[in-house]
Amino acid sequence: MFKKVLTAAAIGLTLTVAAAQSWPTKPVRMIVPFPPGGGTDILARLVSAKLSEAHGWNIVADNRPGVGGTLGITEAARATPDGYNFVFGQKDNLVIGPWLYKNLTWNPVKDFAPVAHVAYSPVLIATSADSPYQTLADVVAAAKKAPDSITYGSPGNGTSIHLAATILEKEAGIKLVHVPYKGSNPAMLDVIAGNVQLLSSSVPSALGQIKAGKLRPLAVTSATRSSSLPDVPTVQELGIEGIGEFDVATWYGVMAPAGTPEDVVNSVNAAVNTLLTDEAVRSAMQAQGAEPLAMGVAEFGEFLNKDYTAWESVVKDSGVQLD
Repeated sequence: MFKKVLTAAAIGLTLTVAAAQSWPTKPVRMIVPFPPGGGTDILARLVSAKLSEAHGWNIVADNRPGVGGTLGITEAARATPDGYNFVFGQKDNLVIGPWLYKNLTWNPVKDFAPVAHVAYSPVLIATSADSPYQTLADVVAAAKKAPDSITYGSPGNGTSIHLAATILEKEAGIKLVHVPYKGSNPAMLDVIAGNVQLLSSSVPSALGQIKAGKLRPLAVTSATRSSSLPDVPTVQELGIEGIGEFDVATWYGVMAPAGTPEDVVNSVNAAVNTLLTDEAVRSAMQAQGAEPLAMGVAEFGEFLNKDYTAWESVVKDSGVQLD
């Protein structure tokens, strides 16, 4: 009897291993929570295409935009956790969204399995090329002399790009006037025209106007400089009074519904991490203003949990809440 039980267990283990080795047997869906053509979409399609090419998988991008990227995350949370549903999420919709939108029904830590961290992108603080502000220190000094006299534009209320500026205000002890726009481009055009004095933006959105000589970059908010703008200092290295360690960046990663088979998660994590060592892939990401950064599954999970907890107070301090 005992031998029969062992035999049955061995057969079950063999079948499980065989099933894992046969994955995937059909197309894999990668939900992209933003429209085609944007920064998140470009990175998601790059990763999906390169993984398919390297492993013979068929990963299909499925754009589900809306509600600041949280609509696609909600779709992923409801998806079957069978190893055929993933989502290419980012800080704004996974970590900030749950604190910002009061009607969301999912929790990024409890309702998702972290699969692979892909990249991060700093926020850029810039001004027009003919602005009197030559450095970020000039901005801080002027704002301390005249609070609420300097305006800055962002892609919208509650985005990580907006909230990065609120953290900067708090740590530098200044008060700026936020002018939210519906996207980076209209904010940038108003800064160039002189209607708004500062711009808080993603690096990719502003690169073209910086190269054209219409925008002056002042600082990036990550702990290290951007490879796309190597001559632009970080906020931290400027040594502005009141600002110590400063590291605020948008990150991108692959997630799956909670309960997705662990062997599938580990396989995708290993594949993504290998992909991030490819120089052509790294260069393509850096051209989009993103810095590739690999993590193990457990490391990414700890990172997600810590970031989710940390941004609760940031969103609450901002006073922004959306339906």
